[in-house]
Amino acid sequence: MAAAISCSPTDLRPLLGAAANASAAAEYICSRFDAVSNKFVDTAYAVDNTYLLFSAYLVFAMQFGFAMLCAGSVRAKNTMNIMLTNVLDAATSSIFYYLFGFALAFGKPSNGFIGQHFFGLNKFPSQSFDYGYFLYQWSFAIAAAGITSGSIAERTQFVAYLIYSSFLTGFVYPIVSHWFWSADGWASPTRADNLLFGSGVIDFAGSGVVHLVGGIAGLWGALIEGPRIGRFDQEGRSVAMRGHNDTLVVLGTFLLWFGWYGFNAGSFLNILKAYRTSGSYYGQWSAIGRTAVTTTLAGCSAALTTLFGKRLLSSHWNVTDVCKGLLGGFAAITSGCSVVDPWAAIICGFVVAWVLIGYNKLAEKLKYDDPLKAAQLHGGCGSWGIIFTALFAKKAYVNEIYAGQPNRPYGLLMGGGGKLLAAHLVQIVVFIGFVSVTMGTLFFLLHKLKLLRISTEVEMAGMDVTSHGGLAYVYNDEFSYPATPKLGSNTGTTQSV
Repeated sequence: MAAAISCSPTDLRPLLGAAANASAAAEYICSRFDAVSNKFVDTAYAVDNTYLLFSAYLVFAMQFGFAMLCAGSVRAKNTMNIMLTNVLDAATSSIFYYLFGFALAFGKPSNGFIGQHFFGLNKFPSQSFDYGYFLYQWSFAIAAAGITSGSIAERTQFVAYLIYSSFLTGFVYPIVSHWFWSADGWASPTRADNLLFGSGVIDFAGSGVVHLVGGIAGLWGALIEGPRIGRFDQEGRSVAMRGHNDTLVVLGTFLLWFGWYGFNAGSFLNILKAYRTSGSYYGQWSAIGRTAVTTTLAGCSAALTTLFGKRLLSSHWNVTDVCKGLLGGFAAITSGCSVVDPWAAIICGFVVAWVLIGYNKLAEKLKYDDPLKAAQLHGGCGSWGIIFTALFAKKAYVNEIYAGQPNRPYGLLMGGGGKLLAAHLVQIVVFIGFVSVTMGTLFFLLHKLKLLRISTEVEMAGMDVTSHGGLAYVYNDEFSYPATPKLGSNTGTTQSV
């Protein structure tokens, strides 16, 4: 921590002697010093905003990853449909998050449950925010919508995507992000009075706020509309429906991996904190680097554990299983990435691989169909990440990240008692309840209004042909060319190939 040095003409006068112009010289020196100090603070703010915008671009790049992962995980006849829904998740969500979502999440002044200002960014920016902050938070909102779209892929009406995406990003996600990320939220770790067990919830980058919310929303959508035709046979046995392109799955996984550094490390929001009022500043680059390392180790540990775990269970080395395990590790570490040691991140990844394998087995037994395994990956793994943070959060790191509130509760297994774990269990219960009531009700109404699932005929034919003008892949083009004329003929013909 470094504080700006203050300059006082009174303190400088004895150093300048008894000259008649000593007072004027002291005042001049201090004025120049203050000007340089203000320039430094302005530069620090420019650096911080550049870092925040770059992080927002990284998180937005995860939409490329979601699009490729989803496209590769569905059958070829629904490729255009799933890619279009990914594009519209971002486009639709941007309007509704602009109009309502940001205000409900971070509008100030607010109470513990909901924001109340900045609708349509009216009277924005204030002293607290700038537009880069809005962009960063919007990129998180569209990530939650992207998670849900994978659960209901290949059998959902197009209009249902537009409705649920608007409601999720304009109301449901903003409300829960206010509870746990706004300084006024009733469960926020930065709330001055710490209403929840004197602790609040440490969900640093959103294992709960983003991944569990998106996973639970997708769970209800998939449950209400039921499995795809042919996913289970007449005896209830699982029938494999492999995605059509593992290359796209791998590409999407790497794009998501790349973007996750903006997701987790970017959640610091700045790299060099500076305060205009006091002129104080301090750097966070060490904690940011540690967060990137824990993110990497958790994902890689989960990927390797999934590789060997699935080999034992199926006798195959399966690339798509490894990709899903890797992403499950990232979803789990997202909550505690800034407050745990690297060795703990490896434990997180090892455990979450078995959590994901277990949830996938359970889903098959319950005849639950999720083409992307999004509910299991984001909801199930996100839940483990919330619990993991409450077990392994290190005291020194917790006090470092939440510097204004020393002696906070920390991880149970690190000697910090059970208050943080109790707060995190409350978070899981609250998320399941709130998202189930809101998104479950929405999907049920869409089902009753016959706006949720496509018809049997459309599902069998594929939505690309029936709804989007043709298949995503054209293996041969029809074209005409002059044929070789017959002997004695002066005219050419055309042939179609």
